[in-house]
Amino acid sequence: MHGNELKVVALNGSARKGGNTAILLRYVLGELEKEGIKTELVELSGAKIHGCLACRQCSKKKDGRCAQTDDMGNVYIEKMEQADGILLGSPTYVADISPEIKALIDRACLVSKANDGMFRRKVGAAVVAVRRAGAIHAFDALNHFFLINEMIVPGSSYWNIGIGLEPGDVEKDEEAVRTMKVLGKNMAWVLKKLSN
Repeated sequence: MHGNELKVVALNGSARKGGNTAILLRYVLGELEKEGIKTELVELSGAKIHGCLACRQCSKKKDGRCAQTDDMGNVYIEKMEQADGILLGSPTYVADISPEIKALIDRACLVSKANDGMFRRKVGAAVVAVRRAGAIHAFDALNHFFLINEMIVPGSSYWNIGIGLEPGDVEKDEEAVRTMKVLGKNMAWVLKKLSN
């Protein structure tokens, strides 16, 4: 944990800024803010994030950075490194996560492993928006990032998914809204326990 002030960064992998994934993430962030935890929502929409090139420069340099110099890859990795908690959000694309969030987590994972596990024991949670099916696979894909990086994953009252097609549709999914709020409360509880 970093100092006295706890911080959670939420990375939204959706192509739509302010869409259903962002709405779900904001419910989680709202609960964290009620608990006095600083939050930031980062929208990956429009960012050009190339996938990992397996160049292994991160392992050679061990400077906490990816050797690629695209739009924002290292900016996002740095935000993740500086936060106590990480929320990863994605819409469901062909029963999987968006290419932007996939590229980011692949690169962040290798950079973390090359730098003595820089995400170890941070708190991480996944949030997925879906039209109909495939959300569980996407949810699993995001959770694999947390688990392989030795992070702590809080649960909620259901899987962290919300159903909706057009932006704002997830607001009608009452169970999703409830699930996100419970997730935010549980994440805050874990963060505070870890900071003592």
